[in-house]
Amino acid sequence: MNQINIRTYQNSDASPLWQLKFNTIRRINSRDYQPDQVQAWAPEHISAELWQKRADAMAPFIAEINGEIVGFADLQADGYIDHFFCHAEHQGQGVGKALMDHIFTAGKEAGIARLYANVSITARPFFEHFGFRVLKQQQAEINGRVLTNFLMEHHIG
Repeated sequence: MNQINIRTYQNSDASPLWQLKFNTIRRINSRDYQPDQVQAWAPEHISAELWQKRADAMAPFIAEINGEIVGFADLQADGYIDHFFCHAEHQGQGVGKALMDHIFTAGKEAGIARLYANVSITARPFFEHFGFRVLKQQQAEINGRVLTNFLMEHHIG
């Protein structure tokens, strides 16, 4: 198995991160969502400037194998995980585990006792595996479409 390295975000990562997110939603999350929902969540055209600002603001952790970006996840100061994506071709290879372990460590170091996220149907079993529990099922509107997701939390204190 290849070594997974976790590094800090750089501004030049924004475009590859969008491609990773887009491809993962289109190829993996499409198992659990309707085509119109997938297209709303990962539209063909987005504002590169707006995505750059969003990526810069969330400053995610980057997972790499041999220099290739294979996943990313962020941890906000209040414990919110806004994005957590693993490359469609690297599912089940430990990328998500490496990112989650990194989030747990970073959270503890920052004194964050509670992690929480709005988790897709697809990612729910993964988050449950790491001790997250569902607080509520909810309906989120994204680009005019409604998608089911789950507000989940985990106490790491």
